[in-house]
Amino acid sequence: MPHTTPEADGPGPAVANTEQARMWNGDDGRRWAAQYLRYDEMLAAYTPPLLDAAGITAEQRVLDVGCGAGVTTCAAARAARGGEAVGVDLSRPLLEHARRRAGGQGLDHVRFEEADAQVHPFPEAAFDTAISRFGTMFFADPVAAFGNIARAMAPRGRLAFLCWQRPQDIDWTRTLRAALAPFVELPTPDTDGPGPYSLAEPRRTRELLAAGGFDEIAIESVREPVSLGGDMAEAMAFVSEMGPVRGPLSEVDPATRTRALDSLRNALAAHRADDGVRVGSAAWLVTARRG
Repeated sequence: MPHTTPEADGPGPAVANTEQARMWNGDDGRRWAAQYLRYDEMLAAYTPPLLDAAGITAEQRVLDVGCGAGVTTCAAARAARGGEAVGVDLSRPLLEHARRRAGGQGLDHVRFEEADAQVHPFPEAAFDTAISRFGTMFFADPVAAFGNIARAMAPRGRLAFLCWQRPQDIDWTRTLRAALAPFVELPTPDTDGPGPYSLAEPRRTRELLAAGGFDEIAIESVREPVSLGGDMAEAMAFVSEMGPVRGPLSEVDPATRTRALDSLRNALAAHRADDGVRVGSAAWLVTARRG
C-alpha cells in the first residue's frame, strides 16, 4: 500500500526509520488517528500495569516513547505532578490529538515532540523514567534506539514498556487470522521487525536491552482483553478498518470480501458480552535500569 508524507514546515526531525515515518504520517497513520479513541479504548487495560511497573513519583521527569495520541503521557504527567512528561512519536496526526488531549486536561507540564527515538538528540540524563505502551517494537536498529534512550536517562533510571508476545500466543491475533485465512491471503507475521512482534522473544529482548546499556532486566507476561467495541456493529466497523484486515480484503472480489466479513463477524460474536466485544491478548511487561 503506497504512503505519502505530508509537507512539513522546516527541515523536520532526524529520522532513521523512514519507512515507519512514511507509514505513520501517511494513509495508515491518518486512519489510526481518525480512530484514536477506539484504539486507546482497545488497549486501555494495559495502561495500569505499565504505570505500576514504572513507579512514577511526583517530581520525576518521564519520557514516553511512541506516545501516539498521548494517553499514557498524560497519565504519567498526572503521576509526576511536580515533574515533567515528554511524549515522542513519529506521527504528526497522532501528536495533534496528544497536544489537544493534554490541553483539555489542563496539564501544563506535558509536551510532545515529533521524533524518532533512535536518533533524536535528547539531552543527556534528562529523564528519570522512560515508558512505552507498544511503541518500542518499530525501531530500525533496536540496539541504537535503546542506547539513545539510555543516554537520555539519569543513572539507574527505570525503563518500563509493553510489547506483544508471539502472534500464535495472542487470542486476538489467532481469532482474526483463523476467521480470514480461508478467504484472503494473509502475510506471515514478521518477528524480526520492525513490526508488532519484533520483541516477542524475551531472550532477544534481553540481549537488545543489555547491548543498549540496560541491566536488571525483568520480563513478565501480562494478559489483558482488548476491547473492540460496545456492540457487534461497532466492533465490526472498527476491526474491518484496521490495516491487517482492510489491506487483504481490498485484494479480493466483493463476494469473497462478504464471506470473509461474515466469518469475522461470527468469530467476534463468540466474544460478545454485556460490556462489549472483548478478546484475550498477551503482552510482555519489560522493566530495566540504565546501567
